[in-house]
Amino acid sequence: MDKRVYFLMIVSFIIGMVELIISGLLDLIAEDLHVSIGKAGFLITIFSLIFALASPILLLMTAKVERKKLTLISLLFFLFGNIVSVLSNTYSLLLLGRIITALSGALLIILCLVMAPTLVEPKYRGRAIGIVSMGVSGSLVLGVPIGLMLGEAFSWKAPFLLIIGLTFLSIIGVIFFMDRLAPKPSVPLGVQLATLKSKKIFFAHFSTFLYMSGHSVLYTYLKPFVQETMHLNATWISVIFFIFGVAAVSGGGIGGSFADILGTKRTIITAIIIFSAVIWIIPLTTAILPLFLILLVLWGIMSWAISPAMQSYLIDASPDTSDIQQSLSNSSLHFGIAFGSFIGGLIIGQMSVEYNAVIGGILIVASLGTMYISMKSTLIQEAEVRQ
Repeated sequence: MDKRVYFLMIVSFIIGMVELIISGLLDLIAEDLHVSIGKAGFLITIFSLIFALASPILLLMTAKVERKKLTLISLLFFLFGNIVSVLSNTYSLLLLGRIITALSGALLIILCLVMAPTLVEPKYRGRAIGIVSMGVSGSLVLGVPIGLMLGEAFSWKAPFLLIIGLTFLSIIGVIFFMDRLAPKPSVPLGVQLATLKSKKIFFAHFSTFLYMSGHSVLYTYLKPFVQETMHLNATWISVIFFIFGVAAVSGGGIGGSFADILGTKRTIITAIIIFSAVIWIIPLTTAILPLFLILLVLWGIMSWAISPAMQSYLIDASPDTSDIQQSLSNSSLHFGIAFGSFIGGLIIGQMSVEYNAVIGGILIVASLGTMYISMKSTLIQEAEVRQ
């Protein structure tokens, strides 16, 4: 495997960290900028929303730009956005920093995924994409404990200083290690969206949106949830986020293995059922720390075990548009993070944070229903083919 693929994985990890890194710092940001925790949570919502919308649009707008040059320009904007975040002394300025990093980060992630398979032989292309995807998924779950530990030790701005340093090193790496790469013709946005006319594909993507929404309703506000229900100190909260992160990263591998053994459909349905049950039960375990930690590990595993099985399901559903489905699946995931963090902010502002788990569980169960519709449409199509 070309070592540059692993470099792109590192770049994607750095970019992905920014999305959820402030999840464990919401109380510190709210206190420093004199806003509510719900309003601080909106910083995640707006980032994820822009991330989901901007990826395909920016890729089309920059279709004719040489890839190394475009990567460097995007990294410079990403660096600038994080500098704005560090210098922020008002909520509006921090929001501006988040918007800049979301726009540039969305394009950078797609560029990494597009460039990786061009660096290897055709037989290794799938593996190259998978390696970069590991950087993205790893950042989404490990970014929070990293941010929490730095934020509690120094200030909420400390994680952004780390990202500034890592981004600067990434810029140097691109300059010296990446070759010039001519752009390839991009798939028109209309063609991408046309695939959603299939009920099987549309409801599969909708399922991703719903279960990730349910996850984010509680995960975005996990720190205030733990503080309010368990009264744990900062050290224990850091441990909880780290345990969740390790479980979530391992969940991707576990989900992929079960998809190969049990099949994608059975894996998706089983994972969603366990996922929803865990979210609903977690508030009942806060008085017993060992039991809470067991449920936390299950939650972490299930939250990312669905993704590889869903990716395989989509590839099987539409082999000719598999690349497009991966892009749309990524957008569905980030739309879910945006919607879930928004709903969670509304709940925590009006009711007890324990209700976040209830609403999250409902959304995950709803994804079970939409997945059933997708799979049922598959059976109908297969029956029509046999006839």
